[in-house]
Amino acid sequence: MSTAPVLDHHCHLDVDRGMGLDAVDRFVAAGGTHLIIINKPSWHLGPLPTDAAAFEAVFARTIAIVAAAAERLPGTAWGCLGVHPACISRLVDDGGLSAGAAAELMCAGLDRAVAHVGSDRIIGIKSGRPHYPVDAAVWDASNAVLQHALSLAAAAGCAIQLHTEAADALDEIAAVARSVGQPPERVVKHFAGGDFAGALTPSVISRRDALARACERGVPFLMETDFIDDPDRPGAVLGLRTVPRRVRWLTEAGHTDAMHTAHVALPARVYGIDTVATLS
Repeated sequence: MSTAPVLDHHCHLDVDRGMGLDAVDRFVAAGGTHLIIINKPSWHLGPLPTDAAAFEAVFARTIAIVAAAAERLPGTAWGCLGVHPACISRLVDDGGLSAGAAAELMCAGLDRAVAHVGSDRIIGIKSGRPHYPVDAAVWDASNAVLQHALSLAAAAGCAIQLHTEAADALDEIAAVARSVGQPPERVVKHFAGGDFAGALTPSVISRRDALARACERGVPFLMETDFIDDPDRPGAVLGLRTVPRRVRWLTEAGHTDAMHTAHVALPARVYGIDTVATLS
């Protein structure tokens, strides 16, 4: 068991088809203490949503998983709920909706997600925009969804995680965040590389090269695996034991200040969570 907090900032758990809570046990055995669990995309857990209420089953499942994971951790677990930005392509290509109608449905799902913030260990929401090429109508609609999500986070006073295209800075999104009253530091770029810069907070994917680069540059960052717990893709993206192993590697390399920032100071600033007080 770790004597200091070790937080995997972004992962998914599937207790029905995947490793589920066994993955949590492996995380703990490797030295992990805290998790932030994100709901899987809705179409991975059931049919495409046809109304806002359809997202609730996904959110309820995630809330239950967060509670169960918290019981097995030496620290605790929290959750972020939201609508994956690729949902718009599913709704348009498979569901036959216009880009505008798909965006309206996604915004309604985000309205449902933010209603859970502040209870059931839910500390933030998730949104973003496609990380793959889309036509202009889908791109514009996706940016409208993203702005709505940022507005919701601002009104709720919570953090928001973003799944976006790969980038070393997202100054445009930071400007939108400011315009709606959301502090850019509380907007987290999920799956960031080691060169990510700008006002948003990077959650660096815990590959050695990315982490080494982030430490070398001295930027504050969070750490994640984006573990997807898919039996058809075992270990993807990274296994849940990766963050504690990387923390040990970076600590041994002398990056103790960066590790304190990633697992104590930055989670407190971005999410208002205390990973020290919750570590038994």
